[in-house]
Amino acid sequence: MRKQEEDRPAARSYGNGVRVFDMIVDERRRTADLLATLTTEQLRQPSLCREWTVHDVAAHLVSYLRHGQPKLYLGMLATAADLDAVNVRLTRREARRPTHEIIELLRRRADSRISMPRSGYDPVLTDLLLHDLDIRVPLGIPRSTPEHRLWLAFDHLTTRPALGFGLGSRLRDLRLVATDTGWAHGAGSPVRGPAEALLLAMSGRTVGFDRLDGAGVPLLRHRVASPPRHGPGRRIAMALALLANPLAG
Repeated sequence: MRKQEEDRPAARSYGNGVRVFDMIVDERRRTADLLATLTTEQLRQPSLCREWTVHDVAAHLVSYLRHGQPKLYLGMLATAADLDAVNVRLTRREARRPTHEIIELLRRRADSRISMPRSGYDPVLTDLLLHDLDIRVPLGIPRSTPEHRLWLAFDHLTTRPALGFGLGSRLRDLRLVATDTGWAHGAGSPVRGPAEALLLAMSGRTVGFDRLDGAGVPLLRHRVASPPRHGPGRRIAMALALLANPLAG
């Protein structure tokens, strides 16, 4: 426990839930501004999300803003808590909209307080940062993402990721070290690299492995390539566990 506390920077790195919400609003507006600069060809480019274009990722970002938690609950019931299936269905629906409508929705509802049920704001910001990378990396668009936002995502994914991120035991027996910030988590075979590359690899984006090194990289790569398949019973149990013991907001 003491070793884990030494790895964590001071809480002021990203503040409390209110400040995280302010970051969420800013990220949504920034993404809307970015999307507005992209050409039709860029919007049609494959993103880092499997089988989704950049336009599809934008559609995903507004799907929960439009439908809210009730639609999410209904989707979870209909799919036996298969959040990937829910995301595909809602994103497919929103992707029928022209991009300018999606951008307008993202701006107009940037201050929405919608979040995953019982999960707080940390997973919302983490999701926005990952999808920002999903858009920018394949398009070669650089950004100096505020370090405290990256830390929040790193902290969330390495401690108790919300339902839907699908990490499971992926990080077990690995020592993750962000070489550009000094952040670290876990014990075991080392996986070292820039914070953004770590976030990409941890969350299943294989492009992140190009910038990582360490004895633990092959193991993490194998786990990302062969994720566990959970049946309906296991998925429902995980969802119920979250409702009974929610993440800190």
